[in-house]
Amino acid sequence: MRKNLFVKLFFLLAMIGMVSTPTFAQKKRKKKGKEEVTLPKPMNKKPKKPKSKIKDIADVAKKCKSYEGLFTILQDTTSGTAYMQISEDQIGEEFIYFSVIKDGSLLSGHFRGAYGSNDIFSIRRYFNKIELVKENTSFYFDPANALSKAANANISTATLLSESIYAQDSTKKSFLIKADGLFLSETLARLKYSSRNPNAFKLGRMSRDKKKYLGFRNYPENTDVSVELVYDNPSPRNFGGPGITDARYVSIQMQHSFIKMPDNNYESRDDDPRLGFFLDYTTDMTATDASPYKDKIKRWNLEKKDPNAALSDPVEPITWWIENTTPVEYRDAVKAGVEEWNKAFEKAGFTNAVVAKVQPDDADWDADDMRYNVLRWTSSPLVPFRGYGPAFTNPRTGQILGADVMLEFAILKSVSQEMNVFGDRSLDSEEEEVFDFQHGKHEGCAIAEMIPADLQLGMDFIKFAGKGQAEKTRMQNELIKWVVMHEVGHTLGLSHNMKASQIHSPAQLQDRELTEKVGLIGSVMDYPTINLSKDPAKQGNYYTTTVGPYDNWIIEYGYTPNLTKTQLNDIAKRSSEPYLMFGNDADDMRASGKAIDPRVMIFDLSSDVVGYSSDRMDIVMDMMKGMKTKYNKEGETYQEFRNAFFTLWQNYYAAANVSSRYIGGVYVDRSFQGQEGATKPFTPTPLAYQKKAMQLLSERVFAPDAFDVPEEIYSHLQTQRRGFNFFGRSEDPKIHSYTAAIQRNVLSHILHRNTLNRIVDSELYGNEYKLGTFMTDLNDAIFKADQYTNVNSFRQNLQLNYVKQLIDMIGGKISARYPNQAKSMALYNLQQIKKIATNGRGDLATKAHKSHLALLIDKAMEG
Repeated sequence: MRKNLFVKLFFLLAMIGMVSTPTFAQKKRKKKGKEEVTLPKPMNKKPKKPKSKIKDIADVAKKCKSYEGLFTILQDTTSGTAYMQISEDQIGEEFIYFSVIKDGSLLSGHFRGAYGSNDIFSIRRYFNKIELVKENTSFYFDPANALSKAANANISTATLLSESIYAQDSTKKSFLIKADGLFLSETLARLKYSSRNPNAFKLGRMSRDKKKYLGFRNYPENTDVSVELVYDNPSPRNFGGPGITDARYVSIQMQHSFIKMPDNNYESRDDDPRLGFFLDYTTDMTATDASPYKDKIKRWNLEKKDPNAALSDPVEPITWWIENTTPVEYRDAVKAGVEEWNKAFEKAGFTNAVVAKVQPDDADWDADDMRYNVLRWTSSPLVPFRGYGPAFTNPRTGQILGADVMLEFAILKSVSQEMNVFGDRSLDSEEEEVFDFQHGKHEGCAIAEMIPADLQLGMDFIKFAGKGQAEKTRMQNELIKWVVMHEVGHTLGLSHNMKASQIHSPAQLQDRELTEKVGLIGSVMDYPTINLSKDPAKQGNYYTTTVGPYDNWIIEYGYTPNLTKTQLNDIAKRSSEPYLMFGNDADDMRASGKAIDPRVMIFDLSSDVVGYSSDRMDIVMDMMKGMKTKYNKEGETYQEFRNAFFTLWQNYYAAANVSSRYIGGVYVDRSFQGQEGATKPFTPTPLAYQKKAMQLLSERVFAPDAFDVPEEIYSHLQTQRRGFNFFGRSEDPKIHSYTAAIQRNVLSHILHRNTLNRIVDSELYGNEYKLGTFMTDLNDAIFKADQYTNVNSFRQNLQLNYVKQLIDMIGGKISARYPNQAKSMALYNLQQIKKIATNGRGDLATKAHKSHLALLIDKAMEG
């Protein structure tokens, strides 16, 4: 025991000695009788690191696989790390960057074939760093103007990347940088966006460990890098639907493309506002004009093989490859849709300008290869489009460098999408519809919105007419051909033309000899409704089968070689011809309160839209009467019956919707001053036609019998059960909700503050449908027919919705935005309604309804 105690004591003293005694012995020396102590140098000072040496590219390449091309890429065969090689002669040069989604998910906003960034970037060197800088291409300075010396003032470029040089070659004229921070990130193209809706589907954080390269394609003119980015969200609030396997881990595959600046004979062509091209926007900062624009139209570089010939093949045609995913039975229609554009190019002096080929099954390239223009097919769980035709350009010049067309198999599916079409499409004060036209971003194609309902209606129409499969095949082929022509038109640089459906009378639409020569519509770039005849024996084309007069004209302007400004103006000044009328998405009236020209509208048809809509409503109601017989299939569910019903209802709504735009409408003419055939820039819709539209709405939307359909229909609108697909919601058919939505959406336009302001303003320049007359007609249409009798449930909903809108006009949160004249009429109409609501007439339900109206009005008056 005593021995252990001495051992412990010995070790304790030893440890104390170690703490108190310096590591190095102190040096002692005597000086003049004094002892001097020299302390050791401190040990915590780190030795200087030798300067790091830049590696040799040849040494790095030994453990990498090399992909040589515009920018040679090296990839480490062990870690997967990628390096990008940049030569000295590339520093200071500009290149084009372009991105496309290889695969994604609709709810993330990134789906197969979706085009992304299309920018110019330059490469710079700063000491031992390489920088990639996105350039601003929005402005032009005349080099002859002294102001050009200040061309960079207050214009911020964007430094995307600043990466230290990792290696260089022995000549020090070629440099290697690490590329993972460039490609495996959102440095070049943004994918993750914020949303104000907390319940919206959201991508999580980009995973550090799961992102990876999918492949490299490298050529002298371009470098393509494909990557997969994985986003982790451990606690998603929205699980994304059937296309998302697991909302915690969402992958997006994208391709980055670096493209050498084209060196060719391409000449930019200026925009003319009388035609509709997509543009690369540029403002002339040294001009004093009222419109100092140097916007360039987007178009391909087509050159004649024989410049002196009136008609010549191009040096290089625009070649389209029909992807081998295309259903075999539709390939002929797709090919015909592509090559139909050759008719238009003949107006520009070209033969065989557009060529369509089928991708072989053993092709050694795929649709992501930007050297090929591909018509691609998908069948997505959620359908982002029926057709989508983007192109990418040189932003400096407008030259189109490549394009794809995406087609969804859903183009041929006739399933009704009842929940989407009946949504409120109003443009109210709280949620303004935003279009980025200033920067050319609104180039989307929403052709999907009514095609399912149109196709289903066409199928039902053929069934009711007793026609067979041959007629269905004709309709399907016409549909495919039109959609392909439309989307290829986008890739040629053409924007939408929503006014083109106005060129024929309702009778002319059924004349196939005329429409197959001229077109069913003036341009394939419109969104017309399906063409149906009240007499099936006289049925014409369902969809247009050829490019129209406008298409020939705009291709002539865009693609005829070597035109002077005078010659271009000579072509453009034909815009006042009836067949060449034009209006695009900036002008269309699809949303309530948006734009002013009712002719610039989607899902309309003919020069008499109201008359044609009346005929469509007749067709719908006639088909309603025969539904129970036509869809009586023993041994099957009622799903097809339900789909057919809602398809008919959607088309009924669409007919009402397009007609409502003529009330308070103003015709727009963009002809230049002094142009032959031009009218005034703004001409109010004629009084008689506004009254005709009001009469249709009164009889077909507001009247007590507007929605009279056979009673047995309602009791058979059953959705087919699929597992627990009714969970969380009731399966009743909700007839009143859908009917009220039709009425509410029509009212949301004709009582929209923009519409009412326009009616008041346009009285100053020719509108004869005065605000007081219109609002009195509307009040009568909603209340007069049953003011002394029973009010049915449809009318009760209508009257309540209408009264609430009038009350909002005089005291709601946006009442200040309505014209005073409209507020006065709203107050007057409420007083008239109060008299009807207190007359004591009608059954118990009617009296209760009228008491409700009176109470709402009294409270509004008190407030």
